[in-house]
Amino acid sequence: MSVVEQYARAHIVTDEDAEDPGAVPVILSYDPDTDPQSVQVVLPGADEWTFSRALLEQGLRAPAESGAVRVWPCGRVQSVVEFHSPEGVSVVQFDTKTLLRFLRTTYMASELVTH
Repeated sequence: MSVVEQYARAHIVTDEDAEDPGAVPVILSYDPDTDPQSVQVVLPGADEWTFSRALLEQGLRAPAESGAVRVWPCGRVQSVVEFHSPEGVSVVQFDTKTLLRFLRTTYMASELVTH
């Protein structure tokens, strides 16, 4: 009942020679019943990443990393989430306000679970 799922548009940052695919659909999700400390990001192609909600929050203010995930602000209105895997690196650029709205929603959902 309290699962948060937010659809967002993001840019997959590629090397300079590749054609920019433009904004792609990304799913941001949070399930306080399963893991109240983590969020999930589902990229096109079914790449799903689960990482600390605190890491996402910290990375919106200053560079932060944990394991295979790095998050940092990029200018005043953008944020970058970088995912490292054996297949390579995915660099995803979001509007910061989209991530902030998602985080606010996750905190409201987790409060509903605890009350």
